[in-house]
Amino acid sequence: MKDASITERRDSTPPSMDIVVPCYNEKDALPKCLEILGGTLENLISEKKVNSQSKIIFVDDGSKDNTWIQIKDASSKSTLISGVKLSRNRGHQNALIAGLSESRADVVVSIDADLQDDVRCIENMLDEYKKGSDIVYGVRNDRSTDSFFKRTTAKMFYSLMEKMGVNQVSNHADYRLMSRKAVDCLLNFKEQNMYIRGIVPLLGFNSSKVFYSRDERIAGESKYPIKKMISLAVEGITSLTITPLRLISALGFLTCLISILTAIYAIFEKINGNAVEGWTSVMISIIFLGGVQLLCLGVIGEYIGKIYIETKERPRYFIEERQGGDNEIK
Repeated sequence: MKDASITERRDSTPPSMDIVVPCYNEKDALPKCLEILGGTLENLISEKKVNSQSKIIFVDDGSKDNTWIQIKDASSKSTLISGVKLSRNRGHQNALIAGLSESRADVVVSIDADLQDDVRCIENMLDEYKKGSDIVYGVRNDRSTDSFFKRTTAKMFYSLMEKMGVNQVSNHADYRLMSRKAVDCLLNFKEQNMYIRGIVPLLGFNSSKVFYSRDERIAGESKYPIKKMISLAVEGITSLTITPLRLISALGFLTCLISILTAIYAIFEKINGNAVEGWTSVMISIIFLGGVQLLCLGVIGEYIGKIYIETKERPRYFIEERQGGDNEIK
């Protein structure tokens, strides 16, 4: 149940809001993104939904095109725009963490630069925040704009994550609003392998959802082909659950059980003089068990690799340059 005192306090004064936008090679989408997000923020300020200290933080994740040049140019023309350039590409999740770390606002909204997520939901998210929600998820309720392949793989993705024990909101990517308290708690998670969609629900704060239908990408190409979706699934599963290791244990137990039953059967057939020497059955058994062992070693190796990376405690990213705001690094 939402605290009435929190709701009353949040209604009394407009909060400051930062919109964090991770960018990677978004030269085609960025002009429209700047126009739409800039106009949205200006309207929210004029309607006193948020205060004038609000801004948009673009995070250039080591783009190879002129994305950063566009961000710098926009920040020099508007006080509502600021930018952060990472020294090299560190992935969407690290870029998002970098943007959240830069923000000092009362609430932070994260959204992708392609603006397939409906920016009109930001106002609805603010309404939910004022009602007492510290986390507001943007959830898709219509996938009609997706191809059949995209819909099918997305459904498989969420189903697999759920079965593997990852607690996340279905049909929610990284379009969400978080209060200052929720952001600060999220930043306390120091692991290298961050799967933010699965970590945010673990915070446990009051949450709600706003629903929307996704639009076509405004420009450029999708940054999440099937290869990256598989990589994201592996990252989320191995970062947040040990279910695959338990499945390996169950598989090992089942294999041993089958082996014992097979041995009993072989002995019984030998005693009765029905044993037939067969090359095929032996080869099938060897290949099957060899494949199972390699698969299990691969899963275990994935976990060991993550442990290896975590023990080094390397920084997630380095900031090469900041543009706009109070501080600039050039």
